[in-house]
Amino acid sequence: MTKLKHFTNALGKASLAAILATTATLTGACTQTALPQRDDNVLDIVTSTAVLADITQNVAGNRARVTSLMPAGADPHSYEPTLRDVRNIANADVAFTNGLLLEDNAFIRTIETNTRPGTQIIHLAEDSSQYGTHHIPLIENLSLDTIWLGLRVRGTGVNYGATRNSDVKLSATNLNGPGELAGFLTTTFGQPEIYINSKDGFENDTATLPVDAHTHMSWAFTKPGIYELDVQAILKINDTANTEKVIDNQKITFAVGVNSHDLPGKTTVLDHGHQDIAVNLDQGKIVLEGDSLADDKTQPKSTAVTYDPATTVIAVPNKALQQIPSEPAFRFLGRAGEETYLLPQAVLGKHVHGEIDPHLWHDVANVSAYVQTIRDTLIQKDPAGAKIYAENADKYLAELAETDAYVRTQIQAIPAKSRHLVTTHDGYGYLGEAYGLNIAGFVTPNPAIEPSARDLIALTRTLQNLQVKAVFLEPNLALRANSLTQIADRLDVRVCRIYGDTFDEKVDSYIKLMRFNADSLHDCLLGKGK
Repeated sequence: MTKLKHFTNALGKASLAAILATTATLTGACTQTALPQRDDNVLDIVTSTAVLADITQNVAGNRARVTSLMPAGADPHSYEPTLRDVRNIANADVAFTNGLLLEDNAFIRTIETNTRPGTQIIHLAEDSSQYGTHHIPLIENLSLDTIWLGLRVRGTGVNYGATRNSDVKLSATNLNGPGELAGFLTTTFGQPEIYINSKDGFENDTATLPVDAHTHMSWAFTKPGIYELDVQAILKINDTANTEKVIDNQKITFAVGVNSHDLPGKTTVLDHGHQDIAVNLDQGKIVLEGDSLADDKTQPKSTAVTYDPATTVIAVPNKALQQIPSEPAFRFLGRAGEETYLLPQAVLGKHVHGEIDPHLWHDVANVSAYVQTIRDTLIQKDPAGAKIYAENADKYLAELAETDAYVRTQIQAIPAKSRHLVTTHDGYGYLGEAYGLNIAGFVTPNPAIEPSARDLIALTRTLQNLQVKAVFLEPNLALRANSLTQIADRLDVRVCRIYGDTFDEKVDSYIKLMRFNADSLHDCLLGKGK
């Protein structure tokens, strides 16, 4: 338990007030006019981070006083509040945090327990939904943040004489690729039911599904490279003659651990969402079917999109690397402890239990929503300043729109095959999703976690297989980024700078942060500069 936790848990209000008074005296060297105080009738605002302080200051202007509780360079995931922070919180009229567990729980608890009655506490990432904040899941198991690829039979097949008792046999008939491929279903008790296994040929590599049915699957690949799997769909009528009719033959292409862009004839890359190898009986062909690659908000949830296998490649990223379990039932994949690239089946994957990535500000559209929430809050707290807050917000929103366009232009100028971001930890999901950047890898999900041997192996393979030109390092994490810099140095990969959740003397505003990151990504991934 930290020193502050002992203080706040043990002291009453009178004792706390005495300590705060002592703290104010001890910190007299600081400029007190910039800190919250109760005797000058100025609206006082505290924010958890320096990034939020800058955003808020652009709305408040000279009308209010804004104080960041965390200094520039502090890590919001682990920052512990000081006694001065408690004093500033106690004198604040409004408190803005990011929320969604970006800040440590003890930090949020300090704000909630030390604000005066009537002080508003706004968690911007949670309270700005009315202005369109977009949330993405925080994936706990990185290997599950991949495409889910199942099998499906679509339609009735009445044109072929099918009934509800008919079946479709979807069989693998051949494989071209650098290694072996296996497709299997993991049952409730963890036992694999093997549908496809190229190691022993393709005599009985078949999954049988009823008409208009669907099943989940896992897919394993032994080596990186391009795989082409030939599949055939046969309708089994199940009549007295056991009639079977060939529906279609198609070639399914996988890019395993290598660039999935710029493959000859391939115009679509499936790299996320729930997709299926689907037999469409009404159309008489095998297609790829599933989630749209566009923003889900653009169409109904029930809409399924189809993709032509001839022009589509299924991406299997390096983060899909897994060690083969020791259970004997998985010997068909290889020896225990060996590596395999695994696309896990959807029924076991991506259950995030409501956990949301808190780093919303890397998508400028989310910050625009923050600004509008801040504006409304300040107007409510200080109605006399409504015009000033509204005008400041409008001006800043226009600057944000220009910044959003600039970031998009810079990143889109990078060829898709080179648009890979590798960093120290997982904090850039919104940047990737908003601006078309592939989050190819990072040392650990959280900067406080030491990388495992598997983490380092997967990172090395990512840099090698994708021919990544640069990795990106946050200045405030430089002392904890030995693994990333050592691997990059060994592979002769450039190390460049990126800013995550704090500032320094060079980048001291949110707009500077976004523009710097866009320029750094553009120049380093294009190989410009030193």
